[in-house]
Amino acid sequence: MRILTLILGLALTAPVLVLGPGPVHALQPDELLADPEQEARARELSKGLRCMVCRNESIDESNADLARDMRLLVRERIVAGDSNEEVLDFVVDRYGEYALLNPTKTGSSLILWIAGPVMLVIALGVGLAYQRRQRLRGDAPVEALNEDEAARLQELLGDPDVTKRSG
Repeated sequence: MRILTLILGLALTAPVLVLGPGPVHALQPDELLADPEQEARARELSKGLRCMVCRNESIDESNADLARDMRLLVRERIVAGDSNEEVLDFVVDRYGEYALLNPTKTGSSLILWIAGPVMLVIALGVGLAYQRRQRLRGDAPVEALNEDEAARLQELLGDPDVTKRSG
């Protein structure tokens, strides 16, 4: 009876645990802007900015105090009349390019964007060269032993048929 109750309990709670939790937004009511258009812009920008405390979490999702400060900063810049690009430039100037969840593909980060594909091409080239070298090495004809080598091998192995097989 206890096992049946346990199974029934798991069957009822599993869908709630799997389907219940949705995206978490740490936005607090006092942060909301009165203008819905500005708030939508702020939310969109917040989704692309990294919380400096929580790794790979946007400031829109993070409950950290610094994330709240960054959300307020974004909203202040929007209310001040900055465009989306100006807000992002301001945040990058203040916190560095690491604040962007999707960094730009310019400057020093360009090396990081290019390094992966370049390393893949190099690895493929090395692998193909290695396979080609092994294939060429494997196809080389094996030279037969000369009489002196065959006699020495026969002496070492004590096998009288070595000379017949080598010649």
